[in-house]
Amino acid sequence: MNRISRNAQGRTMFFRVLARAAILRKRTALSALMATAVAAAAATAMLNLFSDVQGKLQREFRNFGANIVVEAPESKSFDDGAITQIRAVVNGHGLAVPFAYAVARTDRDQAIIVAGTDLDLARQLNPWWAASAWPRGANEALLGVRTANVVSPNQKPFTLRFQGRDIQLSPAGTLSTGAGEDSRIYISLDDFRALTGLGPSAMEIAAEGSPEQVKSLLQELQQSFPALDVRAVRQVAEGEANVLRKTRSTLLVSSSFIVCTAALCVLATLMGWVFDRRRDFAIMKALGASDRLITLLVAGEAAILAFAAAILGFSGGVGIAVWIGRVNFHAPVTPQYQLFPAILAGCLVITLASTVPPLRLLRRIQPAMILRGE
Repeated sequence: MNRISRNAQGRTMFFRVLARAAILRKRTALSALMATAVAAAAATAMLNLFSDVQGKLQREFRNFGANIVVEAPESKSFDDGAITQIRAVVNGHGLAVPFAYAVARTDRDQAIIVAGTDLDLARQLNPWWAASAWPRGANEALLGVRTANVVSPNQKPFTLRFQGRDIQLSPAGTLSTGAGEDSRIYISLDDFRALTGLGPSAMEIAAEGSPEQVKSLLQELQQSFPALDVRAVRQVAEGEANVLRKTRSTLLVSSSFIVCTAALCVLATLMGWVFDRRRDFAIMKALGASDRLITLLVAGEAAILAFAAAILGFSGGVGIAVWIGRVNFHAPVTPQYQLFPAILAGCLVITLASTVPPLRLLRRIQPAMILRGE
């Protein structure tokens, strides 16, 4: 019982010493607290922005269309089973849309590229397409702006021919992309089969996730369908990877610079804090305190400081991230509360590491020399 009582009294005295040190040197403690809190706030804001902005950028890139294309061998098309198998692999990882292409002719014997697809899925795949109106029924077509001037300048029904087959189509709207789509006519797959008797020859896939996840899906498709031409849309894939890499680098370098600067401030503050108290430590050593006890005392003060700074910094960092999201991205940034353990660990590492140099010097202190004023 006496041993338990002495241990309890020792713990009580230990925490009283910690509290007393913070009260008597509150300016120094406040400086170290603010420096650590700034580091925590910067890291929290940057990590929140990185986690959330990366997702936003990935969603924005999906608006630019497919990043993977699967094509059938030349002069061949997919059957319904192949389309189902490809969609089964992509399921949960993105959107797969079939496309069929053929060259038809108008009444004036002009060659026109006709594309058949699932128009609802194509609209989801390419939200950036500027279409005045989308087809809603059978025998309706979406005309590229250059094609519209050729086949239906007055927005009247027109006829297309393909190897002895005819189909009459009504323009539903015009499409403007500034690319090859402006010279095509888009119709439903059913209308395309009625005109050509052919099925889809390509699958355009908008794969979701990070560049690594997109690459993984690409490799899975290549392994699952070795007879098909599976490739990435290089411009979209490389552009996404470059933007995400530069965003990641900028955020991480900025946060690392701020954290290192704050760590130096904490180191300088704690060095001054320890040396201001060298007479106190000398008296403790003279009374029989061990180096281990003094180390625990300083480390305990640093740990309490780190815990308080982590709470303040994390709260402030979340607020800063939300503010930056609204001002710069015009979209809310979702707070990542699961980052708090990492922020707390980082604060502990900074403060405890900053106590190592002054503690090494403290161990060399000779109480007699300090108490004599030397």
